[in-house]
Amino acid sequence: MDDLNQRWARLEPHMVVTGPDDDRPRPAVLLFHGCGGLRDHLPRYAQAAAEAGWRAFVVDSYAPRGWGRAFTLTAVCTGLALRGYERAGDVLAAIRGVSARPDVDADRLALAGWSHGGWSIMEMMSADPAPNALGVSDPGAADLSGVKAVWLAYPYVGPFAFNKLKPWRRCPKVLAVTCRRDHLTTVRNAEQVNAMIRNCGAEVESWIAEGTHAFDEPTNNGPMRHDPALAEEALRRFRAFLEDAAPHG
Repeated sequence: MDDLNQRWARLEPHMVVTGPDDDRPRPAVLLFHGCGGLRDHLPRYAQAAAEAGWRAFVVDSYAPRGWGRAFTLTAVCTGLALRGYERAGDVLAAIRGVSARPDVDADRLALAGWSHGGWSIMEMMSADPAPNALGVSDPGAADLSGVKAVWLAYPYVGPFAFNKLKPWRRCPKVLAVTCRRDHLTTVRNAEQVNAMIRNCGAEVESWIAEGTHAFDEPTNNGPMRHDPALAEEALRRFRAFLEDAAPHG
C-alpha cells in the first residue's frame, strides 16, 4: 500500500496545472473527475479558476494506475473497483503534494469533485484517518487545515456510499450541486446529505440544477444529457464560489 508521498509521486506526473503565469503563492483548487475519467468539461472549470486568480490542479486517478476508459466504465462506474473510500487516498496525497508547492498558498485550498470525485472527497472528509484507511498507509499525515471550500457536483450518494451521513471532521464552505433528474439519487436523498454537512457547522449552499447527472459534460450517454445553458451556469457559480472563498488579489 502506498504512503502519501508514494501516491503523490504517482499522481503528480499526470496532473494538469492551469493558472496565472507567475510564481507567487496563490489559492489552489484540486479537481477530481467522475468515474468516466477526465472529460472535456474539467479544463473549462480549471480555466474559470485561473480567471478568478486561482491555480487549478486537475488530478487524474486513472493514468497512474494504467486504466483506460473502457475498464473504468465497466469496473469503477459499477462499484467493482476503486470505490470512493479507496480513492480518498488520492485526495489526501494531492492535498499534501499541492500544499508543498511554493506557488500555492497552502492556507487557501479548495477541493472540487464531480460524481465519483465528489464521493471520494466526502469519504476523505468524514473518515477516521487510521493507518491503512482510505487507500493509503498514513492518511493522518495530510494536513486539512488549509481546505477552506469544497465544490460537490452531483456527488455519488448511492448505496455504496456507506458513510454519506457520517459527520465531517472539518467544516469548510460547501457548494453542493444536485441534479433534478439524476438517475443515481433523488433530490431528497441528496438534500439529507447536505443537511448532515450543514449540521456539522459548515456553510452549505445547495443548488438544484434542472438537468440530469453530468449535465455539464459535453456528451450524451444513457440517461445523461448535456445541457449547454446549465453548464455555463455551473461554470459561473464555480468561479463565483472560488472568488468568495478567496478574493482575487
